[in-house]
Amino acid sequence: MTGKERIFARLRGEQPDCLPLMPITMMFAGDLAGVPYGKYASDHRALAEAQLRTAERFDLDYVSAISDPAREASDLGAIVEWFDNQPPAIVESRARLTDKSELKGLKVPDPHAPGRMNDRLQAVRLLAGRAGAERVVEGWVEGPCALGADLRGLNNLMLDFADDPAFVEDLFDFVVQTATSFAAAQVEAGATLIGIGDAAASLLGPRIYEQFVLPRERKLISAIHSTGAMVRLHICGNTRRIVKGMGTTGADMVDLDFLTPLDEARAAMSPKQVLCGNLDPVRAVRDGTPDSIEAALLDCYAKAGKPYITGAGCEIPRGTPLPNMDALTRFARNHD
Repeated sequence: MTGKERIFARLRGEQPDCLPLMPITMMFAGDLAGVPYGKYASDHRALAEAQLRTAERFDLDYVSAISDPAREASDLGAIVEWFDNQPPAIVESRARLTDKSELKGLKVPDPHAPGRMNDRLQAVRLLAGRAGAERVVEGWVEGPCALGADLRGLNNLMLDFADDPAFVEDLFDFVVQTATSFAAAQVEAGATLIGIGDAAASLLGPRIYEQFVLPRERKLISAIHSTGAMVRLHICGNTRRIVKGMGTTGADMVDLDFLTPLDEARAAMSPKQVLCGNLDPVRAVRDGTPDSIEAALLDCYAKAGKPYITGAGCEIPRGTPLPNMDALTRFARNHD
């Protein structure tokens, strides 16, 4: 099987020849290709080259256009601080929607217009042209809580849930429109899977998550499915309080961080839900050994059960020894 066939077999409930391998690589990929991360995040050619080199070196089953959470926010006028060899960061103290009334004046940005969203589209096109026949090409969008926090400021948003729930509803509806448009453009450019990152949702309890976020994640995922693409949902952090809801979003795969035990997730979700993860990226992957990594993955596999996809709990950290990454590949290729 090709990597593309392997991933889609798993997501469709069929039996692949071995476990799909889908660790998130960003700074690790840039370092492997000798690309400063500021360039990786700003130049689609550098991102695509680094992703292709990493996928080929470690036999990954996919390539991804993920780089940082500031693309949509940047095109919506957020102030972003750039660094030579670190990810760009949104300046929360000067959040785009410090004044809530400005939400009414925001328009869904055109992903094809010059800007950071368009740079991701170009990365997807390059990846699709060079690897799309053999590997899944993953696009990426920010989820309702994540982009909402990027625009409003995380601390302000957490207060808004209690102080102005109507504003939060309007903000999240706008975010879903933005993400839907951006995802569709990436699918048109050649993405066959869309990742949704909704990190800020891990800070919520089940009541707020189910009221404000879950319905909109479902709506976004349904819209992406209508384009013909599949969906990976990734929420960084401790999602134990909301993991049951995550299993009802309709995402084809739920990618779990290391703080959420896989056996708890499996018990809370359908036995058919594809799970990915969830090694501690630092202690288990970067600071581990090939033997300890394979043992930890075996434990993940046992707790997740089938259907499972090999990955870490979040991004593979820069500085991870190459033999440690080889251990992930070896495990995936020797299990099904």
